[in-house]
Amino acid sequence: MQIKPWMRAACVALAAGALFPAAAHAGTWCSSGKTVHFAGVTWESGSFTSEVLRYIAEKGYGCKTDTVPGSTAATETALARDDLQVWGEQWTGRSEIIAKGVAAGQVKLIGDTLPGGTNEGWFVPEYVVKGDPARGIKPLAPNLTSVADLPKYKDLFEDDEEPGKGRFLNCPAGWDCERVNTRLLKVLKLDDSYTNFRPGTGAALDAAIASAYQRGKPILFYYWEPAALMAKYKFVQLKMPPFDQKCWETLRADNSTSQCASSYLVSHLKIGVSTPFYQAEPDLMAAYAKVTFSMDFLNKTILEMTSKKIDGQTMAKQFLHDHPEMWKPWVSNDVASKIQASLAGA
Repeated sequence: MQIKPWMRAACVALAAGALFPAAAHAGTWCSSGKTVHFAGVTWESGSFTSEVLRYIAEKGYGCKTDTVPGSTAATETALARDDLQVWGEQWTGRSEIIAKGVAAGQVKLIGDTLPGGTNEGWFVPEYVVKGDPARGIKPLAPNLTSVADLPKYKDLFEDDEEPGKGRFLNCPAGWDCERVNTRLLKVLKLDDSYTNFRPGTGAALDAAIASAYQRGKPILFYYWEPAALMAKYKFVQLKMPPFDQKCWETLRADNSTSQCASSYLVSHLKIGVSTPFYQAEPDLMAAYAKVTFSMDFLNKTILEMTSKKIDGQTMAKQFLHDHPEMWKPWVSNDVASKIQASLAGA
């Protein structure tokens, strides 16, 4: 889950020569029978997007494909070495391996699969601020809008294990966001009024939020989107200090000894491809550059995957079957016909 706008390719067709300098060798990867190796992304949005990209390459462009499992670091390193060709959901600004690969000309980041970018921050259930008449819940903190307001509400979010303090539900220990949130509690001067509670796993984080929500109880927590819970429940995001790149770096750096406050970085979701593959398949790259999903659509897709236990490959095929109006503009009519034919009877 750790972790889940960039440039619309409106002129891809007109600028194909500029975007894809090796266009003279168009299709040389797949036409020669070389396998396109996709990174086995494990989180739902990444798995879904990767499988959509893989299906398009296979059925629309005649590519032979497979999926290679491995840790994020291992597969990103493999991408830079051209041992893998496609990494379906890259969160920009989060991977030094990819940043170095791009700087060295080994990796290309293309597309804009989530217009507006990712969203991370601190949340409370909507009923805490606005109430929920249908459930008989009155607003408990109608003036709560910002993290600066939190000291006044420590009793509302009381920690059962440490009376007198509120509880902030952080990420599990070891996650990048856990370190950032821990430092934010300190620089926002909230560590005196709130405990820093770390659940054991991502599933435990979700379970704690869901349990509180279903019982109509107040809870203060970190979360992100795209994510299933964002489609399932209604939350209010608390305002934070403006984003500051230098402060953000101090919040993330392992060896940082002095931090300052910043909102979370908005990451753009890009498709990572190895440079040799990018140069060999310009038509496919032009299609990938157009792939895009709305936040609401991704959240609902992830919710369906998690609630019905649908894997990325099955969800991708279901999407392509059910929503031709979304994906047909990404490809030529000829490619769309091939993909549509492959889905007949699905």
